[in-house]
Amino acid sequence: QVQLVESGGGLVQPGGSLRLSCAASALTFRTYAMSWYRQAPGKERELVAGITSAGGITNYADSVKGRFTISRDNAKNTVYLQMNSLKPEDTAVYYCYANRRGLLPANYWGQGTQVIVSS
Repeated sequence: QVQLVESGGGLVQPGGSLRLSCAASALTFRTYAMSWYRQAPGKERELVAGITSAGGITNYADSVKGRFTISRDNAKNTVYLQMNSLKPEDTAVYYCYANRRGLLPANYWGQGTQVIVSS
């Protein structure tokens, strides 16, 4: 059974940093593009950052460019989101998403981890 397990969320003051991790199991991790999404109360889920299967290409929402960094370690089946200079508007539940296209398409979501940015 495929599992994506996020960790690293919590309460942080504005200007602070957090590092989210998403550990994948029971899937061929290196064949999946990975993304982080977030959903704030009363808002739609939005893409925060994505990274290709080999890690060569990344993309970011304009709201987090220059502050967040996505990375992956295919040997550890883990994707990370380093979040710096956090703002109250970054408060949301952050979800990990695995997506594979091609002959064997598949996609999976994690259960989410809460991030609260508040003084």
